Amino acid sequence: MSPAQAVVGASAQGARHADEIVMILTKGRLGSSFCTGIVLSPTMLLTAAHCVETPADTAALTHRADGSPELHAVAAIVRHPLFRADAVTARKMSIDVALVRLSQPLDRSFRAAPLADEAHPAVGDAVSLEGFGVAAPGDVKSGGTLRSADLKVRAPLSAHLLWADGGGARAGACSGDSGAPIFAVDGALLAIVAWADGGDARGCGGVTQGPLIAPLRDWILAAMAGSAGR
Repeated sequence: MSPAQAVVGASAQGARHADEIVMILTKGRLGSSFCTGIVLSPTMLLTAAHCVETPADTAALTHRADGSPELHAVAAIVRHPLFRADAVTARKMSIDVALVRLSQPLDRSFRAAPLADEAHPAVGDAVSLEGFGVAAPGDVKSGGTLRSADLKVRAPLSAHLLWADGGGARAGACSGDSGAPIFAVDGALLAIVAWADGGDARGCGGVTQGPLIAPLRDWILAAMAGSAGR
C-alpha cells in the first residue's frame, strides 16, 4: 500500500466537480510533489494531511478563465490531531485529513463542495473519484489533468474509512490523487483519498481508501472557524 497520488483507468473527460477541486503543490526535502484538494470556502481547502506540512512549502494551483495558471499562497495548515505519518508501518489508526487556508480567496468560479452529514455507504454503492493524479503508474507526464472514475463501495465496511474499487474494472487512485474527493451520487463529499493499492506492486488502479467525511464534519467545521479567526 502507498499514499495515493492519480486516477487510473478513467476518462480525462467527465470531471463533474471541476469547480470544487484544486491542485495542491508542495516543495519538501525530497523535492516537489502535488496532490488534490477540495474547496470548502473561498479561502479554505481540504486535502490529505500527508500532502501538507508547512504553509511556506505549500501552494494551491487553479486556472483563470483564459486557461493560464494561478498560484495561491497558503496562510495556515491545520492537520487533524490524530494524523500519524507512520500509520502504515506502525499499523496504527490515522485520520489523514488537513485544512489549508489561503491568503486570498479563490475567484467566484469556484464553489464549496457540500459535506456529507450522514454517510452510511453499503457495499456496491456507486461513488465517483476526481483527481489530478497520473493516468498510468509511473507516467508522471500524464498527471495534472483533472480526471474522474466511477467506483463502487467494497468491503470492509467501516465507521471511519471508505474502501472502493472499479467493481471488476481496473480503476482508482494513483500518484497525485491523495486528498482527492470521493463523491456520493447526490454530489455530497463522502470521503477523500488517503492511499491506493494496485494489487501488483504498482500502487494504482486497484483499491482506493480514505477517511469518511461525515464522522469528521464537526472537526472540519470547528477547525475552519478556528483557522479563519487567526
